[in-house]
Amino acid sequence: MSDKPVTILDLHRKYQAGEPIVMVTAYDYPSALLADRAGVDVILVGDSLGMVVLGYETTEPVTMEEMLIHIRAVRRGAQRAFIVGDMPFGSYEASNEEAVRNAFRLMKEGRAHAVKLEGGRRMADRVRAIVQSGIPVMGHIGLTPQSVSALGGFRVQGRTAKEALALIDDALALQEAGCFAIVLEAVPVEVAAAITERLDIPTIGIGAGNGVSGQVLVYHDLLGMFDRFTPKFVKQYASIGSAIEEALRAYAQDVRAGAFPAEEHTFHMADDEREAFQHALASR
Repeated sequence: MSDKPVTILDLHRKYQAGEPIVMVTAYDYPSALLADRAGVDVILVGDSLGMVVLGYETTEPVTMEEMLIHIRAVRRGAQRAFIVGDMPFGSYEASNEEAVRNAFRLMKEGRAHAVKLEGGRRMADRVRAIVQSGIPVMGHIGLTPQSVSALGGFRVQGRTAKEALALIDDALALQEAGCFAIVLEAVPVEVAAAITERLDIPTIGIGAGNGVSGQVLVYHDLLGMFDRFTPKFVKQYASIGSAIEEALRAYAQDVRAGAFPAEEHTFHMADDEREAFQHALASR
C-alpha cells in the first residue's frame, strides 16, 4: 500500500480499472488514524456522527460547527485517505450562494478534500454552483437521512419501477451537474446496478448490493459500537462495543475491590527524597 495521499484522479483510475473503492465513515482522530492505517481509500466524515457520536435521534440537528470540529480531527488523523465532509441539513438547501459559502467552510476551515450533499435533481443546481466554485462534490441519493421525515422513515428507496426510474434520472442529473461520485443508499441491487451501468463516475453503495463501484459503512456499525438499531445491510466485523463494556465493568470491579491500582501501576519517590519529605511533613 502506497503512503501517497489518495486523490480524485486515483479514485477515477480505480473506477476505470474496475477496482472497488473502499470508503468508511470516521469522526475523530483515533478512528481516522486506524482507517488510514488499514488502507481505506476514502473517509467520509458523515453527519451520521449526530446519531452514533452525539446521540441525536436523527442527523438533522447536526450543525456546521459540529461538522467542522470532526472534519478537522479526522484530517489530523488521516494522512493518506481522501477526506469527504458531509454538508449538514440546512447548510445548502436555501440558495446556491449559501451552499457555496458553507462548502468553502468545510474545505477551508475543516480542510476536507471534497464535500457531500444529499438529493437528486432538486439539488443539481446546488451541486453545479459548488463544483463551478472549484470544490469537488459527492452526491447522495436513495435513502437520504436528512430527509427521513419526508421519506416516511428509514426505508428502502426505489422498490417500484417508477421510483427506480426516478433514481436513475437523479443520478444522471448529479453526474451532469459535476459530481465526481455518488452514494447510493438503501436501494435494490437491480436499481443500483442499473444506475452504475449508466454513469461515467463511481457509485458508492451502502445497502445497494455489489453491482456498484465501491462500498461504504459507518465505522460504529461495522465495529459493533452502535446498538440503537442495526440496518440489514451492515456486516459487523467486530463486537468492539461489548468488549469496551466488558473492560469498563472489569475496571469498575477492580476499583471497588481495591485491586486497582496495583503496585505495578504506582509511582514512588526516591528513598532520600521520601525521607526528606517525611521529615518536612513532621516538622510542620
